[in-house]
Amino acid sequence: MDRLEKIFELQKKLDTKIIQERNVNFDLDTWIQKEILAIISELAEVLDETNFKWWKNSMEIDNQALKEEIIDVFHFFISLCIKVGISPQDLYEAYIHKNKENLFRQDGLSNKAGYSLKETAK
Repeated sequence: MDRLEKIFELQKKLDTKIIQERNVNFDLDTWIQKEILAIISELAEVLDETNFKWWKNSMEIDNQALKEEIIDVFHFFISLCIKVGISPQDLYEAYIHKNKENLFRQDGLSNKAGYSLKETAK
């Protein structure tokens, strides 16, 4: 079992425990909404660990707290993948494909408009 498969397995176990112990069960549409809202909430917590508030004195970034918040985002992202039927292999393959496309876009080799370095912004 690779690391990504292990992460999915652990997340599935956690999700199952939460669903059973907290007696929550939603339809897929509601689960997707709740997972996205949780990701947004966790991203706000990541942001709170940085110096984005220009109106406040800067603070030293707490790397451990920052890492914990990023991992919370990852938990909900993996949970979302599981709920919509994306396997570790699916995620890996989709990432590889999209990464290649993104590199093509940056090199101006994609058919998608707006990425060529020769095009000018209007």
